[in-house]
Amino acid sequence: MTRSFQNIVLAFCVGAIISLPTLSFSASANQSADTQKASQKKTRRVPTLRGKVYEQLARAQSYADNDQTPEAFAALKEIEGKKSSMNSYEIAMLYNFYGFIYYNLEQTDEALASFKKVIQEPGIPESFEQSTLFTLAQLSLMQGNYKDSIEFLERWEDLNVGDTPPKNLFIKAQAYYQDKQYEQAGTFVTQAIENKEAAGMIPDEGWLILQRAIYYELKQPEKVKDILVKMVKLFNEPKYWIQLGGMYGELGMEKHQIAIMEAAKQQGYLEKASDIFNMAQLYYYHKAPYKCADMMQQAMDDGILEENLRNLKFLGQCYQLAKEIDKAVPVMQAAADLSDDGQIYAQLSQLLLNIDEFDSAIESAQLAIEKGSLRNPGTIHLVLGMAYYNKHEFAKALEELAKAESFKSSKKMAEQWQNFVRGEKRSFEQNETILASN
Repeated sequence: MTRSFQNIVLAFCVGAIISLPTLSFSASANQSADTQKASQKKTRRVPTLRGKVYEQLARAQSYADNDQTPEAFAALKEIEGKKSSMNSYEIAMLYNFYGFIYYNLEQTDEALASFKKVIQEPGIPESFEQSTLFTLAQLSLMQGNYKDSIEFLERWEDLNVGDTPPKNLFIKAQAYYQDKQYEQAGTFVTQAIENKEAAGMIPDEGWLILQRAIYYELKQPEKVKDILVKMVKLFNEPKYWIQLGGMYGELGMEKHQIAIMEAAKQQGYLEKASDIFNMAQLYYYHKAPYKCADMMQQAMDDGILEENLRNLKFLGQCYQLAKEIDKAVPVMQAAADLSDDGQIYAQLSQLLLNIDEFDSAIESAQLAIEKGSLRNPGTIHLVLGMAYYNKHEFAKALEELAKAESFKSSKKMAEQWQNFVRGEKRSFEQNETILASN
């Protein structure tokens, strides 16, 4: 059995997890421009963060650390009032601090605006600019500004010396995914995962979830399957086993599908009603009706599956296929009682006729007619005719067979049965006469 590709992959939300650098004023107040430049490119001249400005920013930080937000903002406003006498590095540090306070207050738009002011200042240390660009990329992703996020990451890359870290590639992949540029997203998330694996590390689960979602959008189920195989091996989560089983079904690999689902069942991973029902369907379609019925019945007994129309009807089908007729009858009776039409009663009447329960067959057939909406109404009159015949109620049998004859689908068989019943009626009456005369 296969399941719709659209339903296999569960709802997937790509969240931007902000990891903002910690702002610290532990450096000396007399830190020189030469010290700042030591870790920077030689072409960039960095102004000095003067001791007086440092002390003012440290006071604002003290307020913030003590959750005195209004006082922290007041201190920053006081510093901002002296902006004309401050150099670019000091101004950048001021707005950087604004950004962190706004972010901690969950005022993301204001935080973005503040961090953008940081990178507008010329001559700040490249490491400072890079960390701010990375923060901006993350915040932009959170706000749904995907193109801005990509632009900030590319500006980060322009400043970077060496390889781009996998976490940057992953954020870039997230932005492209959310912007529905799936090919580009696939390129970057794959590169991020491969780089991490090349370093001997296990890729983050969220990275593989994103990669799976991208290939799903690109309609590449074979790759989705391969990613799920990896996720099963790395994380052994029940949901990944079940999703992998679904993908095998989508790809027509039904032997793999039932094998992986059997393994999931043995590990106790099939706990949800939907998963149990799907597994029972697999058994049914793979001609294992005993397992199908047993799984359905156990789940109903345990209260996992409701005894509703769908489940009872399917359980009845499993029992019938397994030739467990005695168990099928009460289940189908319960399903028929819940149904709005007479179709299940009609099926039950045929089943009862086949096991020579003629009175019960007649009762079910009459209930089927009362509920109505039958797909083949002529058939139910055939069943009644046969049941009455077996009870030697020939007049009623012929009456029902005459009704069956009026339907095109059952006309031919009804005629044949009428001829047979008339002949049997004559023979029966002759025998009765002989017995009476003796």
